[in-house]
Amino acid sequence: MQTCKPVTTSTLRQMKTKKEQIAMLTAYDYPSAKLAEQAGVDMILVGDSLGMVVLGYDSTVSVTMDDMVHHTKAVTRAVTRAFVVADMPFLTCHGSVDQAIMHAGRLIQEGNAKAVKMEGGQEIVPIVKRCTLAGIPVMGHLGLTPQSVHQLGGYKVQGKDIESAKQLITDAKALEEAGAFAIVLECVPREVTAKVTEALEIPVIGIGAGADCDGQVLVFHDVLSYASNIQPKFAKSYANIGETIQTAIENYVNEVKAQHFPRPEHTFHASEETVTQLYGKEGQKC
Repeated sequence: MQTCKPVTTSTLRQMKTKKEQIAMLTAYDYPSAKLAEQAGVDMILVGDSLGMVVLGYDSTVSVTMDDMVHHTKAVTRAVTRAFVVADMPFLTCHGSVDQAIMHAGRLIQEGNAKAVKMEGGQEIVPIVKRCTLAGIPVMGHLGLTPQSVHQLGGYKVQGKDIESAKQLITDAKALEEAGAFAIVLECVPREVTAKVTEALEIPVIGIGAGADCDGQVLVFHDVLSYASNIQPKFAKSYANIGETIQTAIENYVNEVKAQHFPRPEHTFHASEETVTQLYGKEGQKC
């Protein structure tokens, strides 16, 4: 049974041990985070996917640290229970260790996130170690890493052959040993996901990675079909909110054009005395 007690890294570890699935969803502003929190999600990811579903970019690469801090602050204002993780945007965790810690620190200190998420495997191990030592919880991200989409040659399933599957397992173990508290696996064959999940003591959260992990994460706009032209195979729409919103706005526009809005019940009136002073004795209410 869900409680109001805040979710922590220890909570997530216990959920894996108890084989209790972890429900994670992205959110990018106060209203979306508030709805996700009230719906009972365990984790909220302020993903750099906001570049595509909120800011209108064609990839996540253009998202800046200032963008992430701004949106993370909005999300954390709405949340008391869910564990909020913020993405480290493009290049912020692949430079020097000191610079990476500084960037991660902004998401924790300014954004009030509980943890940061980094894309990459063994190459980011030194940064994961230092962040962990500095008190910054780190979530890894393996498989399809959107920030490397140009290098990968597009949004393709990863870990399909034995070499790349073994590399995923190696990278996942390296991140765990470095101190990561959880890992996201994106667009990975179910069988490989199962092997990675079995090999780790920390939770593995899947997105397009099958049902054999410790939890799932989806993008807010995909779940609601909310003004997004992107329809990944792995996503499921639970409502068509975008169509509902568009219809409502169209109805508003039509009523304004036809002068059916505002109606008397939406209108304020001045006192008789004020009307007389404005228009004289023959004045009338607007």
